[in-house]
Amino acid sequence: MPTLQRNPWRGRGIDLDCPLPLSDAGGVGRLLARCPAHQPTPLLAAPELAARAGVGEIWLKDERGRMGLGSFKALGAAHAIARDAAAAVRDDTWPEALTGRTYVAASAGNHGLSVAAGARLFGADAVIYLAETVPSAFAARLEAKGARVVRAGADYEASMAAAADAAKANGWTLLSDSSWPGYFELPRRVMEGYLQMAAEAVEQMPQPPTHIVLQAGVGGLAGAVAAHARLVWGDNPQIVIVEPDAAPALFASIAAGASVVTEGAVSNMGRLDCKAPSLIALAGLSRDADLFVTISDAEADAAVAVLEQLDLASTPSGGAGIAALLAGLDLGADARVLAILSEGAEDG
Repeated sequence: MPTLQRNPWRGRGIDLDCPLPLSDAGGVGRLLARCPAHQPTPLLAAPELAARAGVGEIWLKDERGRMGLGSFKALGAAHAIARDAAAAVRDDTWPEALTGRTYVAASAGNHGLSVAAGARLFGADAVIYLAETVPSAFAARLEAKGARVVRAGADYEASMAAAADAAKANGWTLLSDSSWPGYFELPRRVMEGYLQMAAEAVEQMPQPPTHIVLQAGVGGLAGAVAAHARLVWGDNPQIVIVEPDAAPALFASIAAGASVVTEGAVSNMGRLDCKAPSLIALAGLSRDADLFVTISDAEADAAVAVLEQLDLASTPSGGAGIAALLAGLDLGADARVLAILSEGAEDG
């Protein structure tokens, strides 16, 4: 069964001396209109899944085909890079707008793909640091997008430290999807890109949801979608945040009323296996989310099997929100749930 914690900070949030997530998706849409690869992703009705989860309806925002990169993260780093290009472009020469600039990031795969794709689109270089645990197929996909891949460390935190060191040593631009004291502007722009997904879901939902279930690693996706949901739908939807029990960074931080670095084994929810939260995401979710939940690796695996049976193949990370429902998170028989299928099944 999932472990649950109500949010005592709901409505006011924890004061973390950092900006809150942006909530208006208008600027993202205007930039994406310039991108030939951009198309809205579908919202899928999932009645069989709803029946198995004991809720009235489940609507899945299907990010598995986003811009050909297989994940919602196609919207994040590429958007931040596009913002830089818009500030630098001369005479409408967008493919050379960022020539000579190098972006460096740590990634478990999908964030790196977005950095690589955005950099190549505007003439920049990309260097992506991966932990030794990241599957080799992700490294190959990054290299196919033109990125230089560097292996560093046993986990995401070690690769992040190596990327930050490389940025300082080489004068590169560090582009993280997390934030920490003194580093806010670019990760906030990364999160802003995810607002497009939320804005599409708002347009596609036949009725507002009663519940929104969002998986979280550092919290960027969850923080952005929650902020936009509150902007559009107000206080009515109950927002539930789901994390691995091996990496309960947001769960623990909400309990402590401050940012907490957690410890634990490596989770099979690799893209959610983040031991420290993004400060911006934590600030927003402490204000906007109602419930924080952790699930086990076994519960995530069980959900992957169900999703595959229903032709909704994903990974333990991509289906973690659904996993919480299937594992016994009780939202009520009349619940109308919006969830995110955040990545495709490739390479687990």
